[in-house]
Amino acid sequence: MAESRPPSGPEPVPAIALVDVVKEYATGRAAPAVRGVNLSIGEGEFFSLLGPSGCGKTTTLRMIAGFEEPTGGRIELYGENMVGVPANKRDVNMVFQSYALFPHLSVADNVAFGLRRRRVPKEEIRQRVGRMLETVELADKADRRPRQLSGGQQQRVALARALVNRPRALLLDEPLGALDLKLRQSMQLELKRIQREVGITFIYVTHDQAEALTMSDRIAVMNDGRVEQVGPPREVYERPASAFVAGFIGTSNVLRGRLTAVEAGTGVLDLGGGEVVTVAVPGGLRPGGEAEVTVRPEKITLTTAPQGSGSRLRGTVTEVVYLGTSTSYTVRTGSGAELTVFRPNDDRSALAPDRGDEVWLGWPTAHSYLLTGAAHPATDPLTPLT
Repeated sequence: MAESRPPSGPEPVPAIALVDVVKEYATGRAAPAVRGVNLSIGEGEFFSLLGPSGCGKTTTLRMIAGFEEPTGGRIELYGENMVGVPANKRDVNMVFQSYALFPHLSVADNVAFGLRRRRVPKEEIRQRVGRMLETVELADKADRRPRQLSGGQQQRVALARALVNRPRALLLDEPLGALDLKLRQSMQLELKRIQREVGITFIYVTHDQAEALTMSDRIAVMNDGRVEQVGPPREVYERPASAFVAGFIGTSNVLRGRLTAVEAGTGVLDLGGGEVVTVAVPGGLRPGGEAEVTVRPEKITLTTAPQGSGSRLRGTVTEVVYLGTSTSYTVRTGSGAELTVFRPNDDRSALAPDRGDEVWLGWPTAHSYLLTGAAHPATDPLTPLT
């Protein structure tokens, strides 16, 4: 007799949901700043909006905060439509790149400012501020003024001031942009630690791919007002959905050609000049269309002769760049394609070619990914089986 299982409960209500959100400005722009964005962000999730300047990520964040109103669509906080609700009536707080701390107040008084405005009892303020300063590891700096703190410490004060009010979500607009590289990297880990400890939903806007990959549970990659892909960092990096995502997240090689054969889930892409690569293809596709395939530089091996199965291309090294932990090789193949290859510098046994050397490039079929995004459509789309 099969074991009976209790019926699954209803799906949890997202902490924040965006439904067909559009934002247009009456400034003669040819296209809306945000175009039909749909997102569902879970409670306690660290969610990043990633993209280049002008892609709509900050506008999206400002609409969630209530500083901008959408032209169309809904913005929901725990199932309640927030469109038309003033920013001060939404149970969210926002942290900006500029910390906006009060220079004449102590660290503790800066953190307590919002609680005092809400007339929270003094003893509760003292306890909440003390606990929050411990969370951000600044309890020993409670009596100092902001000017006596480093940039990273000031940023943690700004976080504590926002979090002490216990918002249901914290919105962060490139808060680490003013910090130097080393401090920014250490603050990324601090932010993730703080978010785990407080358990509040974080929505983080950044144009820095490494930042998003380091901290996020999920990432929404935006381009030209649209969401190109949403997923965990590993999925977005390893399996980009479009040429834009492949190029924006780290470094990627994009190869264009015609799909000449499909068998048992593997396709053959003809690059021209007798060069082919293999790629896993979804069911329901048949050969004959133009396609784009991406492969990450660290997945490619350099050898003096063709080895193994999968994709194998012959080319000439045109550039060698030492990057510290790795070396970057640029290789031009016979068809004119240029590929970047990363090789760790701790591998002393690996081939170390110089400019002008002839090499073979190889990688398994599993490391080639077919791009299906609409941002850079193929000229002759792959034809589905009917």
